[in-house]
Amino acid sequence: MPYQFSDRGLEVQNEVRAFMEAFIYPNEERFYQELSQVEDGYPPIMDKLRAAAIERGLWNLFLPELDPDQPGTRLSNVDYAPVSEMLGRVPFSSEALNCSAPDTGNMEILHRYGSETVKDAWLKPLLHGEIRSAFSMTEPDVASSDATNVSLSIERDGASYVLNGRKWFSSGAASPRCKVLVVMGKTNPDAPVHLQQSMLVVPMDTPGISIGVEPTVFGYADRGGHPEIIYRDVRVPVDHLLGEEGGGFAIAQARLGPGRIHHCMRAIGVAERALELMVVRAVERQAFGSSLAHKGVIQEWIAESRIEIDMAREYVLCTAHLMDTAGNKAAATEIAGIKVAVPNMALKVIDRAIQVHGAAGMTQFFPLASMYAHMRALRIADGPDEVHKRTIARREIRRHQPEFRI
Repeated sequence: MPYQFSDRGLEVQNEVRAFMEAFIYPNEERFYQELSQVEDGYPPIMDKLRAAAIERGLWNLFLPELDPDQPGTRLSNVDYAPVSEMLGRVPFSSEALNCSAPDTGNMEILHRYGSETVKDAWLKPLLHGEIRSAFSMTEPDVASSDATNVSLSIERDGASYVLNGRKWFSSGAASPRCKVLVVMGKTNPDAPVHLQQSMLVVPMDTPGISIGVEPTVFGYADRGGHPEIIYRDVRVPVDHLLGEEGGGFAIAQARLGPGRIHHCMRAIGVAERALELMVVRAVERQAFGSSLAHKGVIQEWIAESRIEIDMAREYVLCTAHLMDTAGNKAAATEIAGIKVAVPNMALKVIDRAIQVHGAAGMTQFFPLASMYAHMRALRIADGPDEVHKRTIARREIRRHQPEFRI
């Protein structure tokens, strides 16, 4: 094993495991009951969960050195992987620890590239969990898997930038708690293709912003949604620029790398939960004279699921180790690989669990249908499988033909 967990990492793992047992699992039913009764998508139980997390120092674990109220050593990617996996077992648990997407990625780039004005106005309240944010890059009219295609225009006008265009799948932007957007658009269409884009911080209440259509994902209306956002002559100060003009594509890539491994870490937690549900159902249900657990095909599904989950976890941990030791750029092939392998693995496990549950597995009475929908969406979110396979193939070919280009 080329990696090992630090003492601090093992301590946090134990603390998060205890937190899940004491606060998250016992309140799952209450969370969804309250969620069905509130209009703003924020169940009151969340405040109690977040207070308990803060009291135990389990807050902003992904980047604790940013928060002066929660000092600590940043967890390595290897140390954070088991934590993120545990949080992936219950969809709302990441939010209880202020470690949920898209806020984590947005906070990192606000910290790295934001002006002092931006940090004071938006980074601090995000770190304290007072607001939520959204990442506004994908557009309905272009193939956004190639981020150089984004067409929203950003034009300099004196001391302001003016934005015009449309985005969608700005996840969470329909929530009343979402107060700020990180927006990517084109500042210079005549520049080299990877230097045409820039990134800006745009407050949600800026005049000219409106919400358009609100797509569902396989029929599910997620908290905060994935809405279309229309920008009509939206004006923001020049100090809301992140980094430099023309640096938007590079910032996006820097943001998406860690985001992809976090998705994969959580997806392993999803798969573990699906396997657990599958086994419990197989033991409890009788058919043709014995429990489902006695059927050879079910045992095969359980065994295959355990093997595939453990293989995927090792792949993620090896990738995390490479990111920690060699950097995100050096781990680009591995990040692309896990982004393809892990969601597909999770889908297989969930599909088997649904089959073991029969008709009930497709209903709202078990979490499996929702898990399947969200894992299927993950094969597109943060880059579709085909784009990641292209990355892997190019690098593999260049080992034998260095001058190869696509």
